[in-house]
Amino acid sequence: MIAAGLGKRRRSTRRLRLWFDREPAGGYHAGMPDRLRITRCRILTPFADIPDGEVVFEEERITGVGPAGKGEAAAATTLDAEGRVAVPGLIDLHLQGAGGCDVLDGTPQALDTIARTCARHGVTGFLATTVFRPEGDNRHLPVAAAACRPERQPPDGADCLGIHLEGPFIAPEKRGMIQPDCLGPVREEVLTELLRLCGGALRMMTLAPELPGALEMVRRLAAQDVVASFGHSAADYVQTVAGLKAGIRHATHLWNAMSPLHHREPGPVPALLERRDVILQVIPDGVHLHPAILRLLAGLLGPERVVLITDGLQALGLEDGRYTYNRQPIVVSGGTARSLAGTLVGTTLGMNRLIQRYQGFTGCALAAAVRAASFNPACVLGIQKRTGSLESGKRADLALLNPDFTVWKTWKKGRLIYEQPAA
Repeated sequence: MIAAGLGKRRRSTRRLRLWFDREPAGGYHAGMPDRLRITRCRILTPFADIPDGEVVFEEERITGVGPAGKGEAAAATTLDAEGRVAVPGLIDLHLQGAGGCDVLDGTPQALDTIARTCARHGVTGFLATTVFRPEGDNRHLPVAAAACRPERQPPDGADCLGIHLEGPFIAPEKRGMIQPDCLGPVREEVLTELLRLCGGALRMMTLAPELPGALEMVRRLAAQDVVASFGHSAADYVQTVAGLKAGIRHATHLWNAMSPLHHREPGPVPALLERRDVILQVIPDGVHLHPAILRLLAGLLGPERVVLITDGLQALGLEDGRYTYNRQPIVVSGGTARSLAGTLVGTTLGMNRLIQRYQGFTGCALAAAVRAASFNPACVLGIQKRTGSLESGKRADLALLNPDFTVWKTWKKGRLIYEQPAA
């Protein structure tokens, strides 16, 4: 329950644009469409925890956030949140599929289904995460790239913010469920081809820095404004440090598909933890990382350096059972997916549920768990000035959570994109 899992409310030093930063009444443009005023909600901005607040937005922008009764009362439409929790629209940097569809399906309909399923879980933006086949069929990539265009964003679903490629420059022994035909040596011509196929939509690439040529690839990706993320790697401590010096500032599903921590062979994890400018993805289902490890990470990293991801598959939002991933059978139990051989593949839990689990396992403030699923991923993508937190002037991307962490309503750019069906 949200009410039972609040923890201590810590005061943030970050200055927010709340009611006292707003324009006076005369600053609103006459003749604009009616504003929506959401009242009687607990607001996690996530830098402030406002127990009885209200949010006002007009068209696509938030125009006021703050304690109830402190701002302008006039609004054409008022929505009583009845004590629910208002959070920024959630952002998933690692989503391969949802609602029965996969990015690999390679159809606009599949991307739309994924986007609509995201909205059910409070997500307003995601990276379409997939693979590149150096010698195979990659028709899914132009389709995913097209889904990122503003005119192609579904009116009733989350925005596809770009493409995240896992590979092809990863270690074969750490490939997990990524198939061998999706791997290849680091070559300039391969990067040229995948950039062409992604049509400017590639935002993140997971790669192994120990591979020959990988460090120069990290620099090339940075020049293309692509986030180079450490992952699916057999790198040791020294090789990881070299990757960080080359420009890696992110890591894909920490501890999964990388060498373990050992007191004489530290591996990559200490190197990633040491760099205070590195933000780390975690899958907080309690299976990919033991709850004790999640607690350790929360204490070491604080609220600034954790990004929650679903590593979601086609079965995200569906019941447990048997499904496929990249032509391979998988079994989902308790929201966690495994291959028939037992290899972990990802989750089918929505981001709202993973916020609940992360807060429950770590005991962190709920605002910190929300931040890890909203503002922090926005920072990784460099879009934190327009979304990722509830502040005046930002996009009206937000969700209202019920006491059981289900989603009551989700808005994207001020448009209602999901509403929980009436009981």
